[in-house]
Amino acid sequence: MTETLNERSGWPSLIDKASEWLPARLRRGAVVVPVVRLSGLIGSVTPLRPGMSLAGLARTLERAFAVRNARAVALVINSPGGSPVQSRQIYLRIRQLAAEKKVPVLAFVEDVAASGGYMIACAADEIFCDPSSILGSIGVVGGSFGLQDLIRKIGVERRLYTAGEHKAMLDPFLPENPDDVARLKAIQREIHAIFIALVKESRRDRLKGADDMLFTGEYWAGETAISLGLADAIGDLRSTLRGRFGEKVLTPLIAPASGMLSGLFGRRSPGAGALAAMDGNWPDEIISALESRAIWGRFGF
Repeated sequence: MTETLNERSGWPSLIDKASEWLPARLRRGAVVVPVVRLSGLIGSVTPLRPGMSLAGLARTLERAFAVRNARAVALVINSPGGSPVQSRQIYLRIRQLAAEKKVPVLAFVEDVAASGGYMIACAADEIFCDPSSILGSIGVVGGSFGLQDLIRKIGVERRLYTAGEHKAMLDPFLPENPDDVARLKAIQREIHAIFIALVKESRRDRLKGADDMLFTGEYWAGETAISLGLADAIGDLRSTLRGRFGEKVLTPLIAPASGMLSGLFGRRSPGAGALAAMDGNWPDEIISALESRAIWGRFGF
């Protein structure tokens, strides 16, 4: 067989040798599945516990889908939920990037993918979980406190001035108004309907449970969630990706930008400046921490 010019000149061997200096994921023929971790409350931002938001995740997601040789993008999810708006925006951005790059998305649930956390998991083409993972909680919840008797007992008079009949709706220092509660529940039903439609669009004919079971806000452990069609299989990140893409699959973690340059552009690492913020806002921080603990506590964590 006649040698080609490249073969006679030794270019292939030179290219192979040069590629040894490249990062493994950039080498010719490398199989790569970038990994993005999505952990914590969604949309709940405090100095000590920054929550997930589209603004905070957009660049990380874009970097993951831009990885050369990516055969899929893996999402590792551990979230009890939070803001329905931020949950849906993160979901939509993942689906947009997957469509643009024509890359499948695989979600791996750790402890919890509930409420907004499950909404984000629905952005994946397939959802994997542990037998002890908690999935579901497809509903909407809101709460407050009633402090009107407390302030009366300690001799505090509530003075509130508004323009607009419902501007003080659900004020915790005023007695509960049934009309206000009815308005809140109507909003919750509207948001719940959006959530249900998103899950149905994502999971389609894989859903096996009835609506009056799946969409009550109930949640389930991994095996039951699979039987209901809320997840696809039991599987961990490493074993699943190696079984699907081979033992040499590379799984680089795509982390948010950090360090000096991100600081120059006004971004802070989690917890930065927390003590300074706590000096003036420690009651808010304590309440926020208690609320965060309560949300995780609903799922036994």
